[in-house]
Amino acid sequence: MGFPSWLGDAVFYEIYPQSFYDTNGDGIGDLPGVLAKLDYIQSLGATAIWLNPCFESPFQDAGYDISDFYKIAPRYGTNDDMKTLCREVHARGMKIVLDLVAGHTSIEHPWFKDACKGPGTKYSNYYIWTNGWGSPQGDYRFISGYGPRDGYYMINFFYCQPALNYGFLDPDPRPGFEWQLPVDHPDVQRVREELKNIMKFWLDLGCDGFRVDMASSLVRGNRAAEGIRDLWQYYRHWLDAEYPEAVLISEWSQPTQAVPAGFHIDFMVHFGQAGYNGLFRAEPERLGNGACPDFKRSFFDRCGLGDASEFFRNLTGNLKVTDGLGYVAVPTGNHDMGRIRAGRTLEELRAAYAFILLLPGVPFIYYGDEIGMNNVYGLGNKEGSYNRSAARTPMQWAPGAQGGFSSASPEQFYLPLDPAIDRPDVETQEKDPGSLLHFTRRMIALRHAHAALRSDGGFREVFCEIGRSPVVYERFCDGESFIVAVNPAGKSSSAQFALPNADRYRPVEVSQGTELKVLPGVVELTLPACGFAIYQREA
Repeated sequence: MGFPSWLGDAVFYEIYPQSFYDTNGDGIGDLPGVLAKLDYIQSLGATAIWLNPCFESPFQDAGYDISDFYKIAPRYGTNDDMKTLCREVHARGMKIVLDLVAGHTSIEHPWFKDACKGPGTKYSNYYIWTNGWGSPQGDYRFISGYGPRDGYYMINFFYCQPALNYGFLDPDPRPGFEWQLPVDHPDVQRVREELKNIMKFWLDLGCDGFRVDMASSLVRGNRAAEGIRDLWQYYRHWLDAEYPEAVLISEWSQPTQAVPAGFHIDFMVHFGQAGYNGLFRAEPERLGNGACPDFKRSFFDRCGLGDASEFFRNLTGNLKVTDGLGYVAVPTGNHDMGRIRAGRTLEELRAAYAFILLLPGVPFIYYGDEIGMNNVYGLGNKEGSYNRSAARTPMQWAPGAQGGFSSASPEQFYLPLDPAIDRPDVETQEKDPGSLLHFTRRMIALRHAHAALRSDGGFREVFCEIGRSPVVYERFCDGESFIVAVNPAGKSSSAQFALPNADRYRPVEVSQGTELKVLPGVVELTLPACGFAIYQREA
């Protein structure tokens, strides 16, 4: 299979469009707002944008419930606005990836409205319906009593997201399960080609690929995993032939399955990789008052109670399987999880970002993480967000009541701004060379400058012991070598490990108080509380 030439040095910036930047004063971010901030995004060192769903929708799940796959939602702009955005992204040497909701539509989609009328309509088999009330359903989630059709429809997530029908591999042969159509059924094949048409439409308009929502949810049956793999390999071969520079990114969280199935990138995140939770989000709820209860277990926590070993096991296992096929991605966060800032100081975030941004694979930065935006709790449900609202608040561009986000009254904002008096913002941090924003830029610039630190550079776990800090890893390529070490604990910590040619390593960026001693046969690295160190071996 082919491979986009630009991925080896890619750094992605994820944008939740309704919360990024509002240009028309309605309190909701829009595509012209993304366009207006392209120079800022480029200044971070980001080479690509992942844009969350911006298609027409009733917004019962923040746009992940699409009613027209071929039209930009009016609140964000027009198809022409998207075309302009793609053109301007490319003019800056960057790429833009759209969120592709492949597994379901909205109940407001014309296809589903037609299917609700009953069997025999044009789109009746675009969705998975049982054959009447009382039909056996198997181990699937269905909704009953919606519309005139006699039967239940399968859902992918919320009730308002009926599952598209990509068929069943090994349909259940028992009486009553005739609704399980095989993957080669003509109507199932129509759905498969419809998704290809959607991708072609936006690729031809100018986008550079897709992040696929719930990518492992499409094919069903006893051999579903095999069917899902075959389906995505079909799309990948088509892309390789027709759009070889286009990227496929999966929401799967199992890189050892997703990448061999045809995806270029898969995330190591919360619901598929327990080690990621162990780094940043192991607690039921983080506290921002400095308290340190016994249940806290994140490795990146000054309590020093966490463990990074499971993450390193996950990472090395994923790298072994995906080597030469694709990449893992360790994001700072995304729209479905609490922000990495929660309960952490900016000092602690520097150590975390040094760790994340220099790992192998492709880094993803969630909008606002580069300045340390925090969760805003207690906002309730907004368009199906529920507790996810905390991490979806408006981007903080400037001080003041409107935060530089919009000219609208704050009461009109899609979600409220962080009310904290000391909330971070871009304008203030731009003026401070010691800010998290400038630190993030330096880490990304360092990554771009050295092949050893890019996506394909080698990786070796140097020091990681259960229940203690620090952790140390090496990145290497063609004679280059870097040592990255972090100590998230609130006290100084040391590690001894073998380091060939230790006397040739020089500090690139280290926390004050870091000390590297060369001892007989080993080195001893001491890091201050919440400290980090990056060393490069001289040629």
